[in-house]
Amino acid sequence: MTLSPISLSSSYTTTISQPHHCSLFNTTTSTTATSLNLKFCSLKPEPFAFTSLRHRSHHNHPFRRTHFNAISSALSNNGTAPKSFDYDLLIIGAGVGGHGAALHAVEKGLKTAVVEGDVVGGTCVNRGCVPSKALLAVSGRMRELRNDHHLKSLGIQVSNAGYDRQAVADHANNLASKIRGNLTNSMKALGVDILTGFGTILGPQKVKIGSSNNIVTAKDIIIATGSVPFVPKGIEVDGKTVFTSDHALKLETVPDWIAIVGSGYIGLEFSDVYTALGSEVTFVEALDQLMPGFDPEISKLAQRVLINPRNIDYHTGVFASKITPARDGKPVLIELIDAKTKEQKDTLEVDAALIATGRAPFTQGLGLENIDVTTQRGFVPVDERMRVIDANGSLVPHLYCIGDANGKMMLAHAASTQGISVVEQVTGRDHVLNHLSIPAACFTHPEISMVGLTEPQAREKGEKEGFDVSVAKTSFKANTKALAENEGEGLAKLIYRPDNGEILGVHIFGLHAADLIHEASNAIALGTRIQDIKFAVHAHPTLSEVLDELFKSAKAG
Repeated sequence: MTLSPISLSSSYTTTISQPHHCSLFNTTTSTTATSLNLKFCSLKPEPFAFTSLRHRSHHNHPFRRTHFNAISSALSNNGTAPKSFDYDLLIIGAGVGGHGAALHAVEKGLKTAVVEGDVVGGTCVNRGCVPSKALLAVSGRMRELRNDHHLKSLGIQVSNAGYDRQAVADHANNLASKIRGNLTNSMKALGVDILTGFGTILGPQKVKIGSSNNIVTAKDIIIATGSVPFVPKGIEVDGKTVFTSDHALKLETVPDWIAIVGSGYIGLEFSDVYTALGSEVTFVEALDQLMPGFDPEISKLAQRVLINPRNIDYHTGVFASKITPARDGKPVLIELIDAKTKEQKDTLEVDAALIATGRAPFTQGLGLENIDVTTQRGFVPVDERMRVIDANGSLVPHLYCIGDANGKMMLAHAASTQGISVVEQVTGRDHVLNHLSIPAACFTHPEISMVGLTEPQAREKGEKEGFDVSVAKTSFKANTKALAENEGEGLAKLIYRPDNGEILGVHIFGLHAADLIHEASNAIALGTRIQDIKFAVHAHPTLSEVLDELFKSAKAG
């Protein structure tokens, strides 16, 4: 799970940006910038063969407070860009996106600093993708050990499998601490300065660090402040019985009955964890079907495997209009109303409620008003190169925004990729990222992964642009390695243009789907056509042959 974006439900689409692939078609504000000769990743055969550049000298000396004193007078003239700079690149936010940008900047010879007001690693490392994977690793083992039928088919006998809740929670916390330390050490080892404090933009190329008058200047600035859990109105969060994913990852309790509001990535993954640990789960989804952001055919199969056989029930087409935490011996109360008519539908009484309705950009207090930038539902408006756009539709010079804060694709690895793209631009190489080549994954058991368009999106695009769309499918039941693991439940789906072999989308549900998707995402990024990729060689017997058979089954001209 990439608590970013990826990880959200469609339950409140009018309020926040969602991580499904429909978010890839968000309309971006037009700019007055002159168009350049672009090198789109999906169209050029050498998209990652970066050209060599004349690097600026890299300064390894640590950041000194004398820098602040030397430019303290800038407070009285914030609207004027400085003539000299403390850094080539300053990144506000040390999450996965900021870290990726910083490392690439150092590689390019830029003197770089990151500003972090909380802890290095951001949401993904501390409250998202990383600790959630630790919990999901436990849920996966528990499912295996408690699946008597599966074990007996392999000739294995196991009895009385159990778990220690605190030890499981410690595993997640320890993993987050280790990865956080790794990120910090990697930046320090390369000479990246880590400036502690909240970053506020004072004017062009100027950022104040913390609450004092410490000011840093930089030739280019990247906003990478990420996002926070979104809690709809009417829901009272106490962090104990009504909580967000931030609290859930601490695993302070395993409730007997928990309601999960939202059935996107976050909700699905936590349903996997809680049911494996013995909880009963009830989904509350505002749309008419569960898993609304996935390809419909994949959603249907996933529901049959991940939801129907498990201790899960659900309510669709309803809003949780009010949620009251448990108190005075009373349970958590959830009032449900019809999503369309707003009429009262039902009241649930449960032990706990997880609010998994998405994430909202963390952009308040950045000082955007000082550079005439107005957010859109909290998101910083950017163009296709991540350049920030002001209230008049003009580009703000030397200012970029990546990751959840711009809302283009709320995934941790998307933020990192956007950051690398920005560094390419500021060091002289024009680069436009193809977001349709960025994969996403849901780490349930089995996993779901995807890249590109869903079938409905592809057919809509085909109708508008005048081309046919074809679909090819392969089953895990025909794969030797999957059968050896007794894990034949799964499907891979290819959506493509039969006229020219362009890959429009690939969706996988099955064992290790999150690892398998990268062959498809790289093919889209490199512009590889089906006519070519079907000649690629795959080791036998491996799960990768699911993709091999998928591409070979496609009929392209």
